[in-house]
Amino acid sequence: MLVDSHCHLDMLDLTDTSLAEVLDEASDRGVEHMLCASVSMERFPAMMKLIEPFQQVSASVGVHPDGTDVEEPDEERLVTLANHPRVVAIGETGLDYFRTEGDTEWQRERFRRHIRAARAINKPLIVHTRGAKQDTLKILREEMAEDVGGVMHCFTEDWDMAQAAMDMNFRISFSGIVTFKNATDLKAVARKVPGDFMLVETDSPYLAPVPKRGKPNRPAYVRFVAEYIAELRAEALELLADRTTTNFYSLFSGAKTAN
Repeated sequence: MLVDSHCHLDMLDLTDTSLAEVLDEASDRGVEHMLCASVSMERFPAMMKLIEPFQQVSASVGVHPDGTDVEEPDEERLVTLANHPRVVAIGETGLDYFRTEGDTEWQRERFRRHIRAARAINKPLIVHTRGAKQDTLKILREEMAEDVGGVMHCFTEDWDMAQAAMDMNFRISFSGIVTFKNATDLKAVARKVPGDFMLVETDSPYLAPVPKRGKPNRPAYVRFVAEYIAELRAEALELLADRTTTNFYSLFSGAKTAN
């Protein structure tokens, strides 16, 4: 069985379908659990209401690093919301300099608050990083994020960053990007990451893997990611699925009670 370690179920287009049908499709493809990642305080209540009937879905709480004109939660508010039994992580948080211009200190302060909240409640972090390798690692070290660990979600960086993150108790999660033809360096990282540090995800509704590239992504498609990585590593799909699923429940231990 597989786990989609990062998706945004509240962002799916459910005009012509229902979330129950989306989750049934995932189950039919061998996906037993999903983690629905929060991107803002404003969306969090509706996200939790949407997933509430579905025990195979866990959640996180946090504010995406490039979100602007959104509520800036303090550590206490993050901890309070993270006490919900279905919330198994803090995030997604991190740094994204790719789409941000000018002073980025506000991003770094937001990131630090999330790490401190994670340490206060002893739950892992979901980290998004883009164009901010050195600052991301620096802040993780300074804030002692290794105490709780977490995942570098939708990983697109180099082997040096993967190794540095793993040294701080972070798993490396691969999305559909690894299936893209031009993702040569990322494929090399996927071959090298130790099996007990790897996760797979969709980041749906974004970044659909080949052969669904260009279409809205869905949790069921995490199977394409897993199949591709298994082929890259010359491993049986069953082995990769078992490892990544075990890794997920080991990291996000609260998800076991929601499964």
